[in-house]
Amino acid sequence: MPVIKPTCVRDLKLRVNIADVVSRVVTLRKAGGTRLKGLCPFHNEKTPSFHVDADKGFYKCFGCGKAGDAITFVRETEQLSFTEAVEALGKRFGVVIEYEEGSGGPTTAERSLRQEIFDLHDAAAEHFHQAFRAKDATGDYMRELWTGKRRFPLELADEFKIGAADETGSGLGALLLRRKFSEDALRRCGLFFIYEDAQVTLGTLRPRFRGRLMIPIRDHQGRVVAFTARQTDRTPDDDPAREAKYVNSPETPIFTKGNLLFNLDRARTAVGDGKPFVLVEGQLDALRCWSVGLKTAIAPQGTSITEGQLVLLRRYHTQVECFFDSDSAGQKAALRFLPMAVKAGIEVRFLTLAGAEKLDPDLLFLERGIAAYAEVQSHAQSAIAFAARAVLPNPQKASPEERSRAAQSLAEIIGASSSEATRANLIREAAANLALLPRVMQQEFDAFDTRQRRQAAARPEPTPSGSDPVRATLSVTPEHELLMLCLHFETLGKPLSHALQHDWIDQGHRAGALLNRFLAEFEQDAWPGRDHLDALLETAEERALVATLLFESPVIDDPVKVAQEGLGRLRARSLEPRLRQIELALANPHADSDSDPISLLKERDKLQRQLRTPLVLAAAI
Repeated sequence: MPVIKPTCVRDLKLRVNIADVVSRVVTLRKAGGTRLKGLCPFHNEKTPSFHVDADKGFYKCFGCGKAGDAITFVRETEQLSFTEAVEALGKRFGVVIEYEEGSGGPTTAERSLRQEIFDLHDAAAEHFHQAFRAKDATGDYMRELWTGKRRFPLELADEFKIGAADETGSGLGALLLRRKFSEDALRRCGLFFIYEDAQVTLGTLRPRFRGRLMIPIRDHQGRVVAFTARQTDRTPDDDPAREAKYVNSPETPIFTKGNLLFNLDRARTAVGDGKPFVLVEGQLDALRCWSVGLKTAIAPQGTSITEGQLVLLRRYHTQVECFFDSDSAGQKAALRFLPMAVKAGIEVRFLTLAGAEKLDPDLLFLERGIAAYAEVQSHAQSAIAFAARAVLPNPQKASPEERSRAAQSLAEIIGASSSEATRANLIREAAANLALLPRVMQQEFDAFDTRQRRQAAARPEPTPSGSDPVRATLSVTPEHELLMLCLHFETLGKPLSHALQHDWIDQGHRAGALLNRFLAEFEQDAWPGRDHLDALLETAEERALVATLLFESPVIDDPVKVAQEGLGRLRARSLEPRLRQIELALANPHADSDSDPISLLKERDKLQRQLRTPLVLAAAI
């Protein structure tokens, strides 16, 4: 595997603004000075505790303790290795990545598999789009289907790179072989059926998508990761999924359908005050919304909405409007979705239309344009109102037993919220929609909550997974303080390396191990500088600790004094236990017949002199 030059990593960090990297995932707002803040992408929160310092090049979450630089952020959010993250940032920001001499740079076979599959999907999307635009039988048919039957403009097809696959697969396999994509990437990209023991050749690459309209699926960063293929009259009879109207790419190293929402990459830049996400059922519904000017439409990938998707949405906006079918399947889907939305802290409304039994966003916006959006918004229902109507359509005529069952169904949704104030509001709203007195609904909820607590108490306690490693390391030890001083007052490093004895350092925790390693570099005049520490950091936890320490600039009037105090505490921690042992031995001379009182007295005097001697840093700042 090629090794990236350390100088290239340093150049990348200098040229890439961490705010530009983070803002692709987190909506950032100014927080004073050079600081920006937003909702943490690593844990669910309602109040922003995730901070970015663009000048220093670090991020830090004061809620969960995660911290790092631009490379760490890409690694954590995209599940990449260090090399993959550097390559991804280089490609994204136009920085040429250089490799150590002799490694020759990445050949196609040597490139990271994930990045290669991203590149492969880019090539496939462009290939399918050119087939859609081609003046031949397939292109002519697909364009007529798009503009005639579906009544979409060609400009929309160009914007979203809508494609076409002919009855044989449009020559995709031949193209990718010419581009010299690796066998591993061709096997795992999901675009072909390949027998496990077959050699990858043009003859063994059997296209998954044939005779279908091709819709590229992008992740929230805009990278093509998969395709949805719409059945057409040109779909061949021997297609294994011939009867399926839509066929999605299978899950691959870059595509997990439950973690992705169609059009989120574009919609997330359009949401804001008064502009919530609009959740529709399918990609073509979202495309219709986009075509008429409703730019916040998103769609799941043929699955029920998942908690991961909701957490992803929550990073960008807290409000979602839903176009769910009013049939029983749509209502069941909504009731499964609502507890997760409440738990994620998302405010949900359901768009409806007076007198309409079924809402079809595609047809509605095709016929009425963007004006239809204001009409359905005016008839929108809250989450609780929609759920109440779904479980109890006519509360005035319902029996007490039916109302009780409905109340318990709504209690499950309400119970997903961790906010007492939110629960109280939802209980009042549920009572009104079920025609119950508020105190009765409160009793129903209390009964539900009691059952939940009893069930939780009856379950065995989970095995503790340990506290957060970053937070655990941040307990203020002398090693921690001296490590901070070495990073922020680098001229102290050399004097500390001479004054601090090796065996005084407790290397059993992360701060001590790093302090020992850093002081060795200072002692050998090999300290690379705090901005170039990658080669000295061995684990993700060490990188997070250093990023945390660098993120906050300490306010210290006299760093030399603080360093000397830290040295004093380390010395005392190391020497005082032995001094206590000697005092006990002298007080009980018969307890240990092997102890020589004269030797013990000499050792005691030596230790006492050491502890009384002031510690002075030579040539300190």
